[in-house]
Amino acid sequence: MQTNLSEQALTLPRAKEAEDILRSCVHCGFCNATCPTYQLLGNELDGPRGRIYLIKQMLEGQPASDKTQLHLDRCLTCRNCETTCPSGVKYHALLDIGRDMLEARVERPISERVMRAGLRKVIPSPRTFSALLKAGQLMRGALPAKIGDKIPREIANAAPRPPIRHARRMLMLEGCAQRSLSPNTNAATARVLDRLGVSIEAAQDAGCCGAVDYHLNAQDAGLDRARRNIDAWWPKIEAGAEAIIQTASGCGAFIKEYGHLLRNDPVYAAKAARVSELARDIGEVLAALPVEHLRAKAEQRVAFHCPCTLQHAQKLGGSVEAILSRLGFSLTSVPDAHLCCGSAGTYAFTQPELSRQLRDNKLDALESGQPDIIATANIGCQTHLGGAGRTAVRHWIEIVDEAIA
Repeated sequence: MQTNLSEQALTLPRAKEAEDILRSCVHCGFCNATCPTYQLLGNELDGPRGRIYLIKQMLEGQPASDKTQLHLDRCLTCRNCETTCPSGVKYHALLDIGRDMLEARVERPISERVMRAGLRKVIPSPRTFSALLKAGQLMRGALPAKIGDKIPREIANAAPRPPIRHARRMLMLEGCAQRSLSPNTNAATARVLDRLGVSIEAAQDAGCCGAVDYHLNAQDAGLDRARRNIDAWWPKIEAGAEAIIQTASGCGAFIKEYGHLLRNDPVYAAKAARVSELARDIGEVLAALPVEHLRAKAEQRVAFHCPCTLQHAQKLGGSVEAILSRLGFSLTSVPDAHLCCGSAGTYAFTQPELSRQLRDNKLDALESGQPDIIATANIGCQTHLGGAGRTAVRHWIEIVDEAIA
């Protein structure tokens, strides 16, 4: 694709990156075939190719409007298009650049600004999020359905974690919303790894990975959170921690981008690159360990929902399914497993109608094999799918922990 960036665009820190991505696109349209929003809406501007043209027009100096913002906002950033693209277009990076530029050029309505600011304030803060979640559970019946559906009916308490007792040690991102929505997930991870000779070390000052801020177009704030996490982990890394585990694939996808996003930071570039190298989804960790002796003690039919951030961003599709099969679980078939469930970070709040359609379609596919339970690898997907009140949805590592206990 030929480009002619405007003088203003050429001053952007990522101008060269944007131009290279645009030039790699041959506008073949294969991406539209697997784009969830294009499939729902049938509008060229609601597919990756159309959004690339909108960003190209902005970068070349053409006017942008609330219409431009609408179509870019509707993108789930599921990165399905990147899996499909024969030219290797790094669409998500171009989208980040375009959204950042658009945010400075087109002012949002006050209602959207308030909601986005609220999401950025609440979700990354475990204490605030936990307090509001508890209040929401008490008031669930009185809340509008579109809000009440996002509040879990029941939350399992975290069972005790084992003490640090092994020579092999790893760090683990404790996260933000997951601490309140599914506190047993990381505890289950620690117990499973303890059985395999690995202890989890705490890094108390590590918090939200930064993805919430970054993907709500507060990119500087998101990168500041990344720097704080790097500072919190670095002493443990220097002391020999083997890996930094993520049990939420959305966080893992973002942490693996730290090295790229901070590559021009003179203070953090090298450390960020090392952190990204050490970042591991829990599925990657278990895939490298001898798990065969940890056999599931009961027959259980499991439908696995592979989050977009696991299969398209981290390119780990099939990894969890392989582990579950090795452990003796019976996996059901899931049609159109490549499609997004509609959670997509804060998408369920910013685009509720599209999100709900995608969720219902995904649940129909997951339930088609009549599973006993649905497993997933990301807290956002888990909460979103579970909010429909249909088949129970849990993180796969919790199911493993209980089955091998």
